[in-house]
Amino acid sequence: MIILAFFLAHWYLSVLMQTLFLHRYAAHQMFTMSRRWEKIFYVLTFVGQGSSFLSPRAYGIMHRLHHAHADTEHDPHSPQYSKNLFDMMWKTRLFYSEIRNDRDTIPAKFKKGVPNWTWMEHFGSRWSVRIAWGTVYTLVYIQFATTPWLFLLLPIHFLMGPIHGAIINWYAHRYGYTNFAVDDTAKNLLPFDFLMMGESYHNNHHKYGGRANFGGFRWHEFDPAYPVLKMLDALKIIRLRTGRDEAYM
Repeated sequence: MIILAFFLAHWYLSVLMQTLFLHRYAAHQMFTMSRRWEKIFYVLTFVGQGSSFLSPRAYGIMHRLHHAHADTEHDPHSPQYSKNLFDMMWKTRLFYSEIRNDRDTIPAKFKKGVPNWTWMEHFGSRWSVRIAWGTVYTLVYIQFATTPWLFLLLPIHFLMGPIHGAIINWYAHRYGYTNFAVDDTAKNLLPFDFLMMGESYHNNHHKYGGRANFGGFRWHEFDPAYPVLKMLDALKIIRLRTGRDEAYM
C-alpha cells in the first residue's frame, strides 16, 4: 500500500535525522563533521521532518538543559512537572520558542558548539513552508488513500518531530525498565527499539550521555542508528569521538 509506505518512510527518515543530527550531533557532539556536511544534514533534516522541522540549534540547547536538570523544575520537558502529555508538549513548545527566537536567558555554556545555519533555521520554521509541506502530505493522501480512515494519519505527518520527542520525553520517563541507577526517572521504554532508532534506550543514554551507541548493555538492546554512524564514519563523512561514555554536562 502506497500510503503505508509513505507513512513509514516519513516516520523513519524523520526519527533518523532527529536522533543523528539533532540529538547525537547538535546536543551531544558525539561526532564531528565538516561545515559542508553539516549543511547537507540540515537539508536532510528539513526534508525528513518537513512541516515539523525542529531547529537543530534550539533542540541542542534545550536537550542539554534536559540532561543538566532532568526531572527538576528547570527541566524543559519533565512529566514530573506536567499534568499530562499534552501539557508537557505545550510547555516544551513555549520553551523551544523562547530559544528559537533568542528570547531566552540560558547560560552560554549550554550553547557552545551547537550548529546554527541561520538561513535554514529561519526558512524551515516559516509557517508558509510548514503549510506547504502539510499540503504536499494531504495531496499524497488524496491521490493514493484507499479509505477515508487513512486520513487520520495526517496529523502525525504534520507534527512528526514533536511527536517523536514526546514519546521519549513522556513515556520513557514513566514506563519501561532500567539498567542503571540515575538521578532521574529515565527508563528504557522498549526492549527492542524498532520504532525510535535507539532513542527509547533512555536510561542507558542518561547514564552515559556521551556514548554514541545507546544500546548494547543487554543482548536484546540493538541501536539501529549506531551502525549508520559507523558507516558514515567509515566513509569519512563524520568522525566519531572516542572516550565519550560520560554524561554531557
